[in-house]
Amino acid sequence: MEISVQTKDHNYRVILDRGILSSASKIIGRNGHVFIISDDGVPVKWRTMLHEQYPDAPMFIFANGETSKNFTTLQSILAAMQEAHLSRKDTVIAFGGGVVGDMAGFASAIYMRGIHYINIPTTSLSQIDSSIGGKTAIDFNGIKNSIGVFWQPDLVLADLDTLSTLIPRHYHNGLAEAVKEGLIKDAQLFEIFEKEDWNNHIEEIIVRCLKIKRDVVEHDEKEMGERKLLNFGHTFGHAYEACFGMNGYYHGECVGLGMMTVLNDPTIKERLKKVLERLQLPTSCRADVQEVYQRILLDKKADHNHITIVQVDEVGKGHLEEWNLAQVKERLGL
Repeated sequence: MEISVQTKDHNYRVILDRGILSSASKIIGRNGHVFIISDDGVPVKWRTMLHEQYPDAPMFIFANGETSKNFTTLQSILAAMQEAHLSRKDTVIAFGGGVVGDMAGFASAIYMRGIHYINIPTTSLSQIDSSIGGKTAIDFNGIKNSIGVFWQPDLVLADLDTLSTLIPRHYHNGLAEAVKEGLIKDAQLFEIFEKEDWNNHIEEIIVRCLKIKRDVVEHDEKEMGERKLLNFGHTFGHAYEACFGMNGYYHGECVGLGMMTVLNDPTIKERLKKVLERLQLPTSCRADVQEVYQRILLDKKADHNHITIVQVDEVGKGHLEEWNLAQVKERLGL
């Protein structure tokens, strides 16, 4: 399966297939030097499979997890890129989950004012959501993704076989983003999680999500309007992530919690609750609501006395609402 993404200034392909990793270098077909960025959460067998195709390429590996998404890791990556004498004609390969994509994409965007990078996502979360769209960022002062840039990849290669080595929690964590996309854009996608064994539909699920995100990004690359819909559950979700120390709950788990918090319609909320339970994802949590509120005030979607919230009153049709701070407090029970 191949999907073309065409933004205002950049076009690239997203190729999804089983076993594609073993022939990545042939598909990429790049001249010049290659620099691989990964983390120690990617199984050795996948890293070896890629590195054997680029035996002379340096591979920078950092510690797995959200806590690595910071200036210290970014500086180490940039120093390693500089030590490898990368030029603007060379290519960075991001090989791993969403954190790797963020770090490698951000480093590529700011190194020598921008060099080429290719994204090879290996987790359900990154294949479903973060591998396309060009968002790259680090966390700063406890606020998720608060420092970053838009920098589109040159190519995305997604091998479904890499999902086979994910533990169930990581696998289900990524599917929360697919549930989100079903709620805001695709009622049939949401119904797969309600009525079917989603494992038998994983390729269809990922393709549906990639096409949704492709269409949204092409219309609104810099998140000035429609792309904000993809933030459903993220305003409260990011605050939960920060409050629980980033690695306390995974990103998708917090998105699910955020969706449960923000939904108004009781019927849709109950349907979502049952889907999250089927995916073994949390539907509620105990958090310091005052701390959650303070984190929301620093969210990049906040605008002084208001914040943009995504709401769903009909499955498959998300819309944007402006909440004032009193409404946020009310939802938190403050």
